[in-house]
Amino acid sequence: MNTAVLRTEARLLAREPGSLFWILVFPPVLLAILGAIPTFREHQDALDGLRLIDTYVPVTVLAGMIVAGVQSMPAGLTGYREQGILRRMSTTPVRPSALLSAQMLVHALAAVLSALLALAVGRLAYDVRLPGQPYGYLLALVLAVLVALALGSVISAVSRTVRIAGAVGTAVFFPMLFSAGVWLPVQAMPDLMADIVGFTPFGAAAQALSQAMTGDWPGWSQLGVMAAWTLVLSAAAARWFRWE
Repeated sequence: MNTAVLRTEARLLAREPGSLFWILVFPPVLLAILGAIPTFREHQDALDGLRLIDTYVPVTVLAGMIVAGVQSMPAGLTGYREQGILRRMSTTPVRPSALLSAQMLVHALAAVLSALLALAVGRLAYDVRLPGQPYGYLLALVLAVLVALALGSVISAVSRTVRIAGAVGTAVFFPMLFSAGVWLPVQAMPDLMADIVGFTPFGAAAQALSQAMTGDWPGWSQLGVMAAWTLVLSAAAARWFRWE
């Protein structure tokens, strides 16, 4: 990867206050607001003794990834294609693939930073314990980032303009937030709904992260769902993506 391209993409993202707010600031702020509600800090028998705030840490971790992959990255890549930047780059020593790789890495790092901020707020403000199975948590986190970027790549591939990318991203954004548990944590969903959500990429991610938080190794079924979605979405993006 061209390091100059990577530095440039990092600076460009840093100049996007809207994207930075929704990726880095919104998830920990949401967690802080929810934790301020007294009932969210009470232990619940229905949640095996956990508090609602405990169940929302994985949710807010995933929220930053969803914003980065589904809304921020597609807008940038589609904008480059729409403005002809990718076409012009193909005639220079810097290949368009370097720009694509830099975009993905920058947004992946932003998503990971958002996750760390959410974990820090949960721990420092509300005494949410850190992942009891750190290696399993890291594996689930990496797979969640990859599936978010793969989904964003598909949106970039099928969108001809920035406006279309925004519309498609928004249409995908809210179902992904629901499956991640923003409106109702996966642990609190009825069994049938939780089973269905478990076949979605971020529903599986929420379950895997929650299991690792409590000290268990993430279920291989959840890890497999994320890996399968990543492979399928990556293949679709590679097939449909056009530089012009």
